[in-house]
Amino acid sequence: MSSSVAGKYVQPSLEDLGTPLSCVTFMVVDLETTGVSSDSCAITEIGAVKVRGGEILGEYSTLVNPLEHIDPRVQALTGISDEMVAHAPTIEAVLPSFAEFAAGATWVAHNAPFDVGFLRAAYTQCDIPWPRPQVVDTVTLARRLLDRSEVANKKLSTLARFFGADTSPDHRALHDAKATVDVLHGLLERLGGHYVLTDTDLVDFMRAIPAAHQAKKRHLARDLPRGPGVYIFKDENESPLYVGVSNDVATRVRSYFSGAERRSRMRNMINATHAIDAIECAHDLEARVRELQLIGATKPPYNRRSKYPERLTWIRLTSEPYPRLSLSRKPPLTTSTALGPFTSRQHAHEAMQAIWDAMPLRQCTTRLSPHRPGPSCALADLGCPAPCELKIDVPQYDRIVHNLVEALSTDATAIVEPLLDRITRLAGEQRFEDAAEVRQRLSSLLHGVVRMQQARSLISIPNLIAARRATTGGWELASIRHGRLAGADVTPARTDPMPYVDKLEVSSTTIIDDAHVRAGGHVAETELVLKWLESAHTRLVRSDSGWNLPIRSAARHAALLEKLSAPKDTYRW
Repeated sequence: MSSSVAGKYVQPSLEDLGTPLSCVTFMVVDLETTGVSSDSCAITEIGAVKVRGGEILGEYSTLVNPLEHIDPRVQALTGISDEMVAHAPTIEAVLPSFAEFAAGATWVAHNAPFDVGFLRAAYTQCDIPWPRPQVVDTVTLARRLLDRSEVANKKLSTLARFFGADTSPDHRALHDAKATVDVLHGLLERLGGHYVLTDTDLVDFMRAIPAAHQAKKRHLARDLPRGPGVYIFKDENESPLYVGVSNDVATRVRSYFSGAERRSRMRNMINATHAIDAIECAHDLEARVRELQLIGATKPPYNRRSKYPERLTWIRLTSEPYPRLSLSRKPPLTTSTALGPFTSRQHAHEAMQAIWDAMPLRQCTTRLSPHRPGPSCALADLGCPAPCELKIDVPQYDRIVHNLVEALSTDATAIVEPLLDRITRLAGEQRFEDAAEVRQRLSSLLHGVVRMQQARSLISIPNLIAARRATTGGWELASIRHGRLAGADVTPARTDPMPYVDKLEVSSTTIIDDAHVRAGGHVAETELVLKWLESAHTRLVRSDSGWNLPIRSAARHAALLEKLSAPKDTYRW
C-alpha cells in the first residue's frame, strides 16, 4: 500500500496504521452488583452508552435479578433493593441483548477490571463466547494524564467534577456510565498532546509510554551545557512542564530518554515536551536556588516538591490584653511576637499546641479588657472554656507572655522542660498514645524554633560572602544578602580569588530588607543557603556583622530533636 502527494510517492509511516480516535466506537459500561467478587456475587444493573466522535449512538439500561439477597450495605450504597429487582429479568435473559449492543466496540469502564470481570463471568455463565474486546480503563488513563495537583484522587465523582460532566455519578449504572462518557472525552482531549491519535496508539499508551515516542524527542537533549544548571521541559505553548537541577545538565537530561527512566509521570511529561531550555549556573547552590524560584513562580504540573513556597504559616501573638496565639498566612511585622514560618499548617498547629501544653495561655477568642474583670477574676468567668480556667492577673499574664517571647528568641528551655516532664509522666501512667502526641508536638515546635532562629540570624546580615573549594581547583563564591543568594561566581584554578570577590560584591543583586524578608518569607531559599554555608568546606570571606546564634538557642537541643524525629519503633524514652 502506498500514498502520493502531488504525484510523488510517499512512504507510509507506522502512525498511519490504526483507526483515528474520532472514528472509534466506544461502549462505556457500568455495573451495579451484590458485592465485589465476580466468583460469588451477581450483577444487579447494567448501564451502557455507545459513543463515536463525541456523538451518542445509543444507550442500554436494565435492572437484573441476581436471584440472591442484596446486602443492606450494598442497598444503602446503590439504592437498589430486593423489591426493585424482584420482577427484573435474569442475566440469562439480559446478556444476549447487551452482547449485541456491545459488539464491535471498544469497551470503556471506570476501574475496568471490576466491570469486565463480572461481564466475563456472565458471558461464561450464559455460554456466550467471550468477544475479547479492546478495553480502556479511565482510571489508568487518569493516572497517566492528571497530576495530583489537579485532582486529589481518581474517583469517578472527582473526575466528573473536574471535567464538568453533565451527569453526576450516584452509583446507578446508567448515570455512572454517562458521567464516565464525559470523563473519557476529557481524557481523550489530553491524549493529543501525547501523540495518541489512533486506537493503536491508545492501546500502547495504556500499557506504557512507547519507547518510540521517547526516541523522537532525544534530539531535544542536544547542545545542552555540561556543567551545573537548571533545565526546563516545555510544552508546545512554551509553558514549563518540569524544572530540574543537575551538576551536569546534558547528562541528566539525556537520562530521561534512556531505558533507565521508568517513572510513568516522567514518560508522560516527555511525550508532552516540545522544547528543553537550560540555564547555566556558577555552581550547585545557584542552580538549586534558581530551580526553587522557577518552580515557585511557574508551578510546573510535573513538579511536586517546592511548588507552593508562598503557602507559609506563622504562629502569632495577638495584640490585645491577655494575648493569645493564632495561625496566620500573613508575615508578621514584628518578628519578636511570632514563630515561623512553617511550610505545613499541621506542623504549625502542633507547635501551637505544644506551647499551650507548656504555658497557661488562653485559647478562647473572647476579647478581654484588663479593666473590667479586675486582677483576681478567672478568665473562665468571661467565657473562656477549659482548659483556660485560669486566675491570673495582668502582670502575671504579661510575665508568661514575656517568658514565651524569650523562649522563642533565645532559650526554649521554658517550653521544652515542661513538655519533657509531661511525656515522662504520661509514659509512666502507660498512656503511650497521649505521650506520643505530646512528643510529636514538641518535635514540631523544636523544628520550628531551630529553623526560625537560624534563618533570622542569617537574614539579619546585610552582606556576606562565602567561598567553597570547587572540584575544578578554584573557589565557588556566593554573595548572600539578608539570607538570600544575591550573586554567584567561580574562580579559575591557581588564581587569586580576591579580585573575583570584589567584583561579585559590586555586581550582586540588591535585596531589600522588608518585613516579608525578616519574617522568613523566603525560608526555603534561606535554608538552601544555610545548608551550603554550614558544610565543612565552606569559608566565610566577608560579613557586615557577626553570624551567630544565642548560646542557649534551640539548636542546643539538637540531640533531643534527633531523638524525637527517630522512627517510633526505635524510640525509647
